[in-house]
Amino acid sequence: MEKEFVVIGLGRFGGSIVRELNALDMDVMAIDTSEARVNEYADIATHAVIADTTDETVLKSLGIRNFDHVIVAIGENIQASILTTLILKDLGVKKVTAKAQNDYHAKVLSKIGADIVVHPERDMGRRIAHNVASASVLDYLELSDEHSIVEIQAGAQLRNNTILELDIRANYGLNIIAIKRGKEITVSPDPNEMILDGDILIMIGHDKDINRFEKKIVNE
Repeated sequence: MEKEFVVIGLGRFGGSIVRELNALDMDVMAIDTSEARVNEYADIATHAVIADTTDETVLKSLGIRNFDHVIVAIGENIQASILTTLILKDLGVKKVTAKAQNDYHAKVLSKIGADIVVHPERDMGRRIAHNVASASVLDYLELSDEHSIVEIQAGAQLRNNTILELDIRANYGLNIIAIKRGKEITVSPDPNEMILDGDILIMIGHDKDINRFEKKIVNE
């Protein structure tokens, strides 16, 4: 069954979510207090509504509890973000994803029931830092406060060895979950798979172990 989404807050972050959901042919209601922003997305979202989501009556009138997933993408107004999230959970919305401005904001959102809390600015900062620190690190995706997925170009120390010979799991606590080779991706590769020139390793693990691996293997 097709899911229905609501995006509250149509700044750069919320607006990009609306555009992507639309591209995926998903039903999405876009909400903002700004008439100009709502008009901008009137032809992109399934429904675009000017509304104050800190008003419980307004959310009830929109039938908000009938939607599968609500994304609270409110920008600078932390109070509005918190109050909106609280009302959504009180009204019984199944899943709420909320954007956090800082760690304190994230803690409050989690305590009041947000199912997923995202830090887009912080996460992008971490990705860029890893990318610029090493030419071999192609991408970096945070899974939680302590675990991430990283894409690493196989360097000289990794090439022409099998996964078993490198024993990265035992030595660094990291798991190679896939290998990209040209246009092909091998998921859960065989331990006897030889790592070749041009291979990209997709690895998962604790941030400390990833950092240790980058310093010891990737950057040498």
